[in-house]
Amino acid sequence: MAKAIHSMIRVLDEKKSVDFYRLAFGLKVAERLDFETFTLIYLSNEESKFELELTINKDRSEPYALGDGYGHLALSVDDLDAEHQRVTDAGLSPGKIVAFNRDGALLARFFFLVDPDGYKIEVLQRHGRYK
Repeated sequence: MAKAIHSMIRVLDEKKSVDFYRLAFGLKVAERLDFETFTLIYLSNEESKFELELTINKDRSEPYALGDGYGHLALSVDDLDAEHQRVTDAGLSPGKIVAFNRDGALLARFFFLVDPDGYKIEVLQRHGRYK
């Protein structure tokens, strides 16, 4: 069976991105691999072995065009309201909390954050299939 191990996004400013993911989600640098033309940074936390790989291309000075194919990354939390307040207090400007129902039952509660490069991150209350 295949096992998901990481997702990669290209970022422009290493420090801004590492700081954002640390502050927003407690992700820390698990490994940093520096090459001549690019740097790979693997971020993780105690909650999961899944990692976020940040790729910094050293010759890049313009922001990346995300296009219309990218959707979002998703992370789950135990207490959505507390996380929303925490990231608000940290100045990260989360979107409003949304309750999404299907057939009259709660499917998900969530909000979105946007990282320094414009990537959307969905933060979901742990519930149902979103553990």
